[in-house]
Amino acid sequence: MKEWYQQTKEELLEHFHVTEHGLSGEEAGKRLAEKGENVLKEGKRKSTLQVFFEQFCDLLVVILIIAALISMVSGNVESTIVIIAVIVLNAILGTVQHAKAEKSLDSLKSLSSPSAKVMRDGHKIEVPSAQVVPGDILYLEAGDLVVADGRILENYSLQVNESSLTGESTNVDKSDGLIHDDCALADRANMVYSSGLVTYGRAVVMVTSTGMETEIGKIAALMNATKEKKTPLQISLDQFGSRLAMAIMVICAVVFLLSLYRDMPILDSLMFAVALAVAAIPEALSSIVTIVQAMGTQKMAREHAIIKELKAVESLGCVSVICSDKTGTLTQNKMTVQNIYVNNETISIDRLDLCNQLHRYLLYDAILTNDSSIVDGKGIGDPTEFALVEMGRKATVDENLLRELMPRLEEIPFDSDRKLMSTKYELHDVPTVLTKGALDVLLDRTVNIRLEDGIREITQEDKDAILQKNLEFSQEGLRVLAFGYKEVAEDYTLSLDNENGFTFLGLISMMDPPREESKAAVADAKRAGIKPVMITGDHKITATAIAKQIGIFEEGDIAMTGRELDAMTEEELDKDITSISVYARVSPENKIRIVDAWQRRGSITAMTGDGVNDAPALKKADIGVAMGITGTEVSKDAAAMILTDDNFATIIKAVANGRNVYRNIKNAIKFLLSGNMAGILSVLYTSVAALPVPFAPVHLLFINLLTDSLPAIAIGMEPAEKDLLSEKPRDPKTGILTKDFMLTILTQGGIIAVCTMIAFHMGLGSGNAGIASTMAFSTLTLARLFHGFNCRSRHNIFKLGFSSNWYSLGAFAAGVCLLGLVMFVPFLQKLFSVTPLTPSQIGSVCLLAVIPTILIQASKILRDFRHRN
Repeated sequence: MKEWYQQTKEELLEHFHVTEHGLSGEEAGKRLAEKGENVLKEGKRKSTLQVFFEQFCDLLVVILIIAALISMVSGNVESTIVIIAVIVLNAILGTVQHAKAEKSLDSLKSLSSPSAKVMRDGHKIEVPSAQVVPGDILYLEAGDLVVADGRILENYSLQVNESSLTGESTNVDKSDGLIHDDCALADRANMVYSSGLVTYGRAVVMVTSTGMETEIGKIAALMNATKEKKTPLQISLDQFGSRLAMAIMVICAVVFLLSLYRDMPILDSLMFAVALAVAAIPEALSSIVTIVQAMGTQKMAREHAIIKELKAVESLGCVSVICSDKTGTLTQNKMTVQNIYVNNETISIDRLDLCNQLHRYLLYDAILTNDSSIVDGKGIGDPTEFALVEMGRKATVDENLLRELMPRLEEIPFDSDRKLMSTKYELHDVPTVLTKGALDVLLDRTVNIRLEDGIREITQEDKDAILQKNLEFSQEGLRVLAFGYKEVAEDYTLSLDNENGFTFLGLISMMDPPREESKAAVADAKRAGIKPVMITGDHKITATAIAKQIGIFEEGDIAMTGRELDAMTEEELDKDITSISVYARVSPENKIRIVDAWQRRGSITAMTGDGVNDAPALKKADIGVAMGITGTEVSKDAAAMILTDDNFATIIKAVANGRNVYRNIKNAIKFLLSGNMAGILSVLYTSVAALPVPFAPVHLLFINLLTDSLPAIAIGMEPAEKDLLSEKPRDPKTGILTKDFMLTILTQGGIIAVCTMIAFHMGLGSGNAGIASTMAFSTLTLARLFHGFNCRSRHNIFKLGFSSNWYSLGAFAAGVCLLGLVMFVPFLQKLFSVTPLTPSQIGSVCLLAVIPTILIQASKILRDFRHRN
């Protein structure tokens, strides 16, 4: 079957079994029951309770639950309460994180107009948009929101803004003519689509699709089918969690069997295993990562990047491709006059001179054949006409004053068939027709040309020169309007039949220019190893011209249209993807395919967008970036990050922040895991050596949740290093837990464990297992607090300076205070199974606790010295 845009009015009426008097109320009711309401179906969402219980499916959480049960059976109620409290708290945090706004479809629905004007039973009536059905005759006027997809039957200069669907930045002129050839969505001039906004004219439309069958409905289906990807950090932590859980279970089983072999009571053996499990599991890790990411989001918000999903902060750190929309992100989203061709030369706006009669006539023509104006500093009307008014203001012409002095006498409005607008005025007491429009149309109706030395008959040589200049402007991506006029008699009446015989005045070229900061931001992106790619609904020539200006498109790069992309196989696309810098006239499916191709290469991809058409790709990308000013609610809800200034340069700042956040998270993880490694090695040592358990489970939970959390957060607040954007994006396939990283954790954890066990043996020497356990616990706690300074950076503390991160000093002081309370407050001594120590024992604890930091800092100083030499 032919597409709707390829069918005649008669074929459509026959297909939908409807007359020009519209459907009957009865028939509309039947179709509503058959097709369903003109609304978008919502995807199934998980309940809050379901999300909450899913938090307990993690293997590490299961191990902690088992540890809590064993503690309860062994009579250690305090440990049981603390462990259960930790598990529930983490589950609540996980649920809150997961309950992010899945509002994309709600926002898509909200785009529908609450009512629509349709013909029913021969009468024009208003009905709720949800009750519009295929076959309805729909009436559209300026200001209406299009509520369904439809074929235009009668057109009266209709213009529709479809930027939210197609990405085209300018209003689209519509027609009711037949289109025979296959064409892209944005080129179907005889169709209107749900979510379009009528900006001019009116039309009668046959509704062809409603609800999920509209183009927006297809986008909604794409969004439902698009699965969100896990970030590299999530994948790395998931792998770490599963491997750690397996290792814990194996080691706990070995320790338990070893204890039984030595005839240790079964409950004591279980307590050894529980202590090891609690020591090994970094209970606060998930919360610390979340908090550090949240701190990063606050900094980004101050720099105009609002992060909706915390995981996006970390993904930004390894973005290697940014697929950016053109309009509003790389450009100013505002048509602006660029160059003027008059008197056979190209001039800029600042060379327009009101004292020059030729220039003055061109300005009159541009402003008087124009319905736009500037009110309170804001442009009202068509973007192209508004650009001409702004040009007039720069040439000291106030459009309101000019129109007051020269009232419009007659007009023939612009329409997409004629491609002209003509108006009649009295200029200097002479009746004059001013016209503007497409050059090819106006040139055919031109007989003279006006130059500074007067008016003469236009020659073929003149026309060739004008056409050549028009071609040059077009190749630079500029939109060109031609201007002409003719002086007429007093009794002259303007009509379509006499819209000819003009004198050519000149050409005015305009474009949506690049933002001033775009070029520098693109250069920064390339320096950071990130490939910027432009994806737009605009024409290929326009897009390529802008891309060249700002440095996205370079020698050897490829520019491609959506239709050319459709013709490519996956293999061809994979082969050329790195060379394609510009995609023009793209569809929503094209955008998803582009993102998918980059992701197949293993690239972490950011996608920017502001329209309904961008939403599926925003959701598909690793980082969806929506525009806060011009963006639709749909795009904002589908995105992970929103730019409050709609600026490409802000993305690069966010990438730098993301890299720093990732580096800080990695250092915080190193701090947590190396501390836990010290606990694991200590428990393993005492188990193998047949010594008493060095820590009660509540000791380890106190360290992991309280004293460790504050330094880890402080590490997350470490300022960025200067050379951050000079580094290439990290490989997302390289997880955090590399061989070198694990070796560092094992070494540093081992040093802390040795000092902890020395303190433990000193306590055992006093003949009191309680003192031994307390000395081991306090040494491990204090050593881990000192260790926070080691994990701030790869550089030594003297190079960093203590004052560069006051949070680390505050965290250390707070941790020492918490330890002091547990050590010296009787109630807390009992709760945390602590035995009072003598001053000499406390002195030994302090000395042993600081030794690991002295050794680690000495090794960093030595390494830096070797590096310099």
